[in-house]
Parts: sequence; C-alpha cells; structure tokens
Amino acid sequence: MKRWPTRPLESFCRTGSGGTPSRKKMAYFEGGTVPWVKSGELKESVVLSTAERITQTATRESNARIVPKNAVLVAMYGATVGETAILGMEAATNQAVCHIIPDPNTAHFRFVWYALKSRLDELLSKRVGGAQPNISQGIIRHTAIPVPPLAEQSRIVKLLDEADELRKLRAQIDHRTATLIPALFHEMFGNVVHVEATRWPLKLLGEFAKVSYRLADKLDASTKPEYGTRILTISNVLLHGSIDTNVEKYSVVDPTGSAKARLQKFDLLFNWRNGSEQHVGKTAIWEEQVRGEVLHVSFLLKIRTDQSQVNPYFLWTLLNRLRATGYFTRNARMQINRKFNASELSALKLPLPPLSLQMEFASHMNEIREMEVEQVASSRRLDDLLQSLLHRAFNGDL
Repeated sequence: MKRWPTRPLESFCRTGSGGTPSRKKMAYFEGGTVPWVKSGELKESVVLSTAERITQTATRESNARIVPKNAVLVAMYGATVGETAILGMEAATNQAVCHIIPDPNTAHFRFVWYALKSRLDELLSKRVGGAQPNISQGIIRHTAIPVPPLAEQSRIVKLLDEADELRKLRAQIDHRTATLIPALFHEMFGNVVHVEATRWPLKLLGEFAKVSYRLADKLDASTKPEYGTRILTISNVLLHGSIDTNVEKYSVVDPTGSAKARLQKFDLLFNWRNGSEQHVGKTAIWEEQVRGEVLHVSFLLKIRTDQSQVNPYFLWTLLNRLRATGYFTRNARMQINRKFNASELSALKLPLPPLSLQMEFASHMNEIREMEVEQVASSRRLDDLLQSLLHRAFNGDL
C-alpha cells in the first residue's frame, strides 16, 4: 500500500468564484457570446453548454470573469451544493460556483476532479448556514488531497475514466431501453394520446374496472412496524409508474378501513390529487412486491380491473402514457390543486383493443421489464465499482 503525501488545494491551485452581472443593463446580456455557468448546471461530468450567455462587457465590468477550459467547478450552494464538474470550454460563472485551476506541473485537472468527487461527503459535512447551507471557498481551498507524481496521477485517471465510461455507456443503454415499452405500445395500439381519434372502440373505465378510495387522509404513519399495518402513500409511487418499496410507513387501521383499503395482486394505484402537474395521474401496479397485508391511502385511487375485459398491464401503461402527455392535468377539474377524482376516472372513455392483443402486449412488456431489472443491477454494480476505485485511488491502494 502506497500512501501519497496530501496537500491542501490552495498550495497548488488557483481558486475563485464568479458573479451575476446586473440584469438592469442590457449590454451585459443582449447578444452575449460568453457561456455563463450557474451552480444548477453542474449535473454532468463536463459542462459543455449553458442556458445563458453574457457579453464581453459583462466580464470586464462585473465579477463574472472568464475561467479557462479544464477548470474544476464546485457548486457552493443551491440544490446541487457539493456537485463538481469539469469546464469543457472557456466560460464565466456565477457567485455560487467555485473554480479550481490546478498547476499543471503539480496536478492533472481530472485527478483533482476525481479527488473532490471522493471527498463529497467530507465537503457536505462542512456546510454552514441555515435555510440554504453552503460550502465556502475557504473550505474548498483548505481541502487536502493526495498528490502523487504526475505519471501516477495519469495512470489513476486512466483507470477511473475507463470505469466512468462504462457507467456512461450503461446509462445510454438504459435510456434506450426505457423507450422500448412506449414504442411497443404505439406500434401495437397506435397513438392513443388523442383518445377520441383512436381506431379502437371507446369504453368507460368504470365499465371494466372498479375505482375506489380508502383510508382517511390523516394517518399516523409513524407507527412501528410491529404494531401497525403497512401502507402505501403517494411517495411510494414513482413518476414512471413503479413502486418504491424502500419507503416504509405503517399505521394502526380499524378493521373496516383495512378491508376497504386492502390491496390485491394487479390492483392499480392512481395518484388523483397532487399540487405538482406532472404527478397527477401517475399510476403504479401492485405485484405483491412485499409480503403480508398492504393498504393504500385515499390520495391513491385503487383501480381493480375486470380481467375478462382488460389486462391490468395494458391499462397501467395506457394511464401512464396519458399522464406523460399531460392528459390528466389538461382535463383536471381544478387547475390550481389539480384533482382527478374517482367519479371522473370512472367516467373516462378509453380505447379497449381485443383482450388477446392486450395480453400479447403484456407478455412482451414484461420481457422488457425483466431486462430492465437486470440493467438496474448492472448499473448498481458499475456505480459500486467506481466508488470502490475512487476510495482505493485516494487511499493509496490502487
């Protein structure tokens, strides 16, 4: 095991932060050609574009000075506090971004970036402030990292880059796989976004499924597991329609409420009221992901299908396709609090292709979902690999 000497960043790097030119002066923004990086844009490993540009005049007359390509950027506050990225072009930054410019005779810029990624927990633990904790430039400058010889840094960077590239390729494949089910649905059933124009006969949802509420809105969800019954809430239903079983909540429920809210396999859970536009209509399917009795709260409508008429996987996909296109928010009864209640859902006219075709779709869809499960496991392994390599690299074990 080789232990390299550690040095604070300030001993071999120049650091600084930017600023926000006055928006009252059009000469600072109109016709701007200088990319201007804000802290919320440090989401990718390399920053190659920005939402806004400023003028050369702004860089001369404000604190938004130009930072060279390959500088390491750190978000000091905001939603992305602690996130890091490499600047892929010359650009200016706002005051929430710290830039780090290593001495090329001492440190490889990508080595510094990886070192800071490995120190993320340490940086976050040093945040200060109230409502919006921040990391100061001083904290960043005083952060010490190992500094091996440049040849060793290059070797480590090459290994970490290869692992990171595998993660990126995996993410690209995962993204393409995520488009397969919508594409399959469109191929088999056409464009059902415009429900009235579909070639399939329309039928009221209430004619082939029973929609119901249950459980009072106010529940004591802090009940210990051994004393309560597991309940599913809005937070369990993810935007793409799966159920997050990591969110565990339990409550004491009377037998009457329990009977009305009990879930059985293939029930759908429809989010009928939520202030967030994109979440209205998100729908999950219960596949008995956990054992034992599980109940749902009244913010989730339960849809129990008549499987002699409709396949639950078909309906699940259809409802989520409609949600993704904004159908439910456009047709919601209340445009402020956005609600789509049980009677409205039951009265919804939906296309109903032949059951045999629905079942064929469900079979293909579940094959894709099995592939997605394998991909998720693969992604986690690659994430773990990179984290392990980061840990070993900056502890002298790589």
